Amino acid sequence: MAFNHLPAVMHDALRPLSVTPVTDSMPMARNHRPSGPPESGGNSPSPRTVLDRLATGAGRAARITHTEHLPPRAGRHAVWPDRIRAEVINAIQRAGIDHPWAHQAAAAEHALDGESVVIATGTASGKSLAYLAPVLTTLLDGSEAPNGRGTTALYLAPTKALAADQRRAVKALATPLGNSVRPAVYDGDTPVEEREWVRQYANYVLTNPDMLHRGILPSHPRWASFLRALRYVVIDECHTYRGVFGSHVAQVLRRLRRVCARYGANPVFLLASATAAEPAQAAGRLTGLTVHEVADDASPRGELVFALWEPPLTDLHGERGAPVRRTATAETADLLTDLTVQGVRTVAFVRSRRGAELISVIAQERLAEVDRSLARRVAAYRGGYLPEERRALENALHSGELLGLAATTALELGIDVSGLDAVVIAGYPGTRASLWQQAGRAGRSGQGALAILVARDDPLDTFLVHHPEALFQQPVESTVLDPDNPYVLAPHLCAAAAELPLTEADLTLFGPAVPDLLPQLETAGLLRRRDTGWYWTRRERAADLAAIRGEGGSPVQIVEAGTGRLLGTVDEAASHTAVHDGAVHLHQGRTYLVKRLDLADSVALVEEANPPYSTTARDTTAISVLETDTEIPWGEGRLCYGSVEVTNQVVSFLRRRLITGEVLGESKLDLPPRTLRTRAVWWTVTEDQLDRARVNPEQLGGALHAAEHASIGMLPLFATCDRWDIGGVSVPLHPDTLLPTVFVYDGHPGGAGFAERAFRTAREWLTATREAIASCECDAGCPSCIQSPKCGNGNDPLHKRGAVRLLTELLSAAPDTGAEADAPTLA
Repeated sequence: MAFNHLPAVMHDALRPLSVTPVTDSMPMARNHRPSGPPESGGNSPSPRTVLDRLATGAGRAARITHTEHLPPRAGRHAVWPDRIRAEVINAIQRAGIDHPWAHQAAAAEHALDGESVVIATGTASGKSLAYLAPVLTTLLDGSEAPNGRGTTALYLAPTKALAADQRRAVKALATPLGNSVRPAVYDGDTPVEEREWVRQYANYVLTNPDMLHRGILPSHPRWASFLRALRYVVIDECHTYRGVFGSHVAQVLRRLRRVCARYGANPVFLLASATAAEPAQAAGRLTGLTVHEVADDASPRGELVFALWEPPLTDLHGERGAPVRRTATAETADLLTDLTVQGVRTVAFVRSRRGAELISVIAQERLAEVDRSLARRVAAYRGGYLPEERRALENALHSGELLGLAATTALELGIDVSGLDAVVIAGYPGTRASLWQQAGRAGRSGQGALAILVARDDPLDTFLVHHPEALFQQPVESTVLDPDNPYVLAPHLCAAAAELPLTEADLTLFGPAVPDLLPQLETAGLLRRRDTGWYWTRRERAADLAAIRGEGGSPVQIVEAGTGRLLGTVDEAASHTAVHDGAVHLHQGRTYLVKRLDLADSVALVEEANPPYSTTARDTTAISVLETDTEIPWGEGRLCYGSVEVTNQVVSFLRRRLITGEVLGESKLDLPPRTLRTRAVWWTVTEDQLDRARVNPEQLGGALHAAEHASIGMLPLFATCDRWDIGGVSVPLHPDTLLPTVFVYDGHPGGAGFAERAFRTAREWLTATREAIASCECDAGCPSCIQSPKCGNGNDPLHKRGAVRLLTELLSAAPDTGAEADAPTLA
């Protein structure tokens, strides 16, 4: 019998990066003002006082497991390079910034020298201004050219909201420069009638990788004048381009460079991120260029008080009678309520859209009991809202009309929400990079700030709130991406050939895997070889082959059964878990039940409803080893890394009570199996090791199963991933290894870098896994240690003590240096 769980959403993988925790994005960083109170929040109590007040309730103080204090820091000024135009410096000074920080001047110098550069400094350190000063200078110079359009610049943001936010900031800064700087957003929200103006007249175009991939590059002849004059490409929040998404974006950028070269342009790349490790290496992997690094943060910083908060145990019991903690959702709603009553401007970050809506509703109801006017000062913010709705919420938060916001990660990146006093994070967001991104939303006007991480009932969250050193004494994760992944590279070669026929001279640009892939694409009838190169052979758009944020396939349309109204879509890869029959689906504040998922027509029919529960899909998985790349002895056992084939089938779903998470029931599903070829790490143990660990045959399945669950829960501490992006299988006797085996694999075709990272850090990863299980206060296992929310076997069997003894025996023979030295590396 195999015990397993597959990623619910097969996407987003990553590879190694480390620098300053936290992030920025606005050019007019208000902390550049040398003195005076912040624009808002100037009368706010200190973060320590706010935290003390939160801890005064019954049992509240015991929920704070650790408090970290990051002291304030003074800034270091410099002078702008003399090549920055006087008009630009004057415009910056009108915005209240008299002198640049040293890192801003250094980054601008690289840009003006024609050198690609990554700015990796902390939150609100003015990274945007560091690249805007040379960009605006170059646009001004171009506007004085006697003929032609002059110079142009392209800005890429991971989200539409960030691009729109940057346009407002650039427009405000560039107003004194007159018509020389013409910024414009070009994305899916841009009206058709405006798009032609943007192509012909805008010289600073703000867009996203999706629009570059699907809109601009396939239509490059219409963008010829813009691309011919392209001097700078700005890539904001570059740490977000990781894993499979990052690998796709890396190939989109190579296509951009190729098309630019066709028009005689060789743009300089300017990248920015506050949460990056080895920023120059990561930026080089993303762009394919040599990139200089500016990482010495010279900006000042207000104090940050960071508290770790563990909800208490309740009287409820979950699967197998396990104790259940109060949910992070309910706890966060309480904290948001209390902070709003104190007048503390707060954003609560929540992992799901439904969670954001729930927290705002609960907080509004509780605030109405205190003061009806306060209920109107809390709202939700998430993806799926109309652009005007998002803008209205952002403006209300800016003005102080809103005191509290429950938001998904749609608000994590770069949007200027300066003036916030506190951030509450409902559950570890999966990486230290995201944790610091979210914590950095507070204190952006230079004042002190409070951040609170509220633990979910999850092995990793439980481990972190009791091991603060794992958060506060470690750099942010490395950014993993693999542009040579054939599942990523192949469709981009087709897209590139459709844009301009591929030639021998182009092949090095796209990486060493190209020569092996081209014959396969020819055999598949996608490309045709001629004397002058490789040509796209189909009538359909080649760019549609690559879904850069998902796995591809026809998206499943979500349709309201009674009206025929299209509510939205979901990736085909996620449809089995997200919109199966009976699933609860949330859309723009309304809740729907899926009546029927029609896979043949790619349609999910839904009806509006208000069920008192949420749903979680469950699946079963079988795994076979295709090829073992590397194998390392761990005593008598083995640690392996290689290629596997995973066969998965969603078999049922759980209904969980809202707020408490109590399981109300399970319903069976009849969905077809799916196969996945990917990368995995696995370890085996022998009979002698089991004897020494005192794990008998009756305990073996439960011990392996428990170790598998906990190791998946702990992997995000070592690889930039979420537990829902990885899967696992544990087998008492696997047919390929002929031994008890635990597999952990990447949830994306071709691999995503997670399993490789697990192999590299196996000793540390499995040591943390053992400690997380052993230190949990439960008797026989619970969601805080060995139970998984997506287990296809109903968390049965599990043997907590057997897992601890098994891991102890395995680790006793692990090499002192771990697998790091022998691990394969992805280019």
